[in-house]
Amino acid sequence: MRRRFRAGLVALGLLAATGAGVLLTTGAAHADTTICEKYGSTTIQGGRYVVMNNVWGTTQPQCINVTSTGFSISQANHNVPTNGAPASYPAVYYGCHYANCSSGSILPLRVSDSRFAGIQTSVSMSFPGSGQWDAAYDVWFDPTARTDGQNTGAEIMVWVNHAGAPQPVGSKVATVNLAGATWDVWFGNTGWNVVSYVRNPGAGSASFAPAAFFNDAVSRGYAQNSWYLTSIQAGFEPWTGGQGLAVNNFSVTTDGTPPTTPPVTTPPVTTPPVTTSPTNPGGGTGKCSVTYTKNDWGNGFTADIKVTNTGTGTLNAWTVGWKFSGNQVITNSWNATVTQSGTSVTAKNLSYNGTIAPGGSTTFGIQATYSGSNPDPSFTCS
Repeated sequence: MRRRFRAGLVALGLLAATGAGVLLTTGAAHADTTICEKYGSTTIQGGRYVVMNNVWGTTQPQCINVTSTGFSISQANHNVPTNGAPASYPAVYYGCHYANCSSGSILPLRVSDSRFAGIQTSVSMSFPGSGQWDAAYDVWFDPTARTDGQNTGAEIMVWVNHAGAPQPVGSKVATVNLAGATWDVWFGNTGWNVVSYVRNPGAGSASFAPAAFFNDAVSRGYAQNSWYLTSIQAGFEPWTGGQGLAVNNFSVTTDGTPPTTPPVTTPPVTTPPVTTSPTNPGGGTGKCSVTYTKNDWGNGFTADIKVTNTGTGTLNAWTVGWKFSGNQVITNSWNATVTQSGTSVTAKNLSYNGTIAPGGSTTFGIQATYSGSNPDPSFTCS
């Protein structure tokens, strides 16, 4: 069965709950912040991005843990019909959502503005646990420079990955090659055009120019060049389960500079993953510790590696080391300088993420291939 509603219908829940289309804002997140309010939100990276819980399709509780670069769903056990609306759309975004705007944004921006073509976005995600969900961008367009209320132009969804029965709104109309990958195109209308691009097969990361998908939608008659881009959002729509889903890194650049997270052309994850390793403390020595979260599909995997400052003073640089026990070969990395010699691997901070306050953390990631077994390694951190 096909879904009938979109994440944009959060307006209905907001109106019912508060009498106005405004999210509850909890302030800026410095250390990790937990949000359990249905429409609670906070900001990260000096207000450049907003993270929202956005539980609009169920009365069941959901909590998110907000980090300096994204969030994870720390509590959720959703169970709504997969032929209806999802339970929620926790997300991190750049721009405006129901008058809750990120700081310093150039949005809303008319598509005909030359700056639109230079916008790039990137995300890295993790999918531990089970359940039925999509991991998707929501890129919103409106005929006016709207900062509040429901956009009525087009909602372009970029499904990076998904698991289970849910399908996009409407019906499949085409298959295209965009941003270095193959996408099934779906179209429907819920009062505004919903154009969904479903990556086939799914992946754990994406990096692209929103203009690539918008221009394709324009060519199909689903969008217009006179419209305005109002927000770029990345998150999850869970129908069942949901706990553990995480946006590890999210970024938007507006000067044409490619983001630092891995490109969409990296070898994809099969949907759903065959095996998913739970978070592994990994040991760790010195003044920092390592948390290792792996998404494995049988002959390759991605891993997000979290470095936490466990000391009492500021960590100004860090080095993480480990040894693989098999024939794992790293093919890509992000947010760290990673070198491999045989089975030994060393990862060092980049210029922008070497400083970690006491109790704080940062995350980097790898993608690798292998055959045989793939046990989690043990780590050193200094």
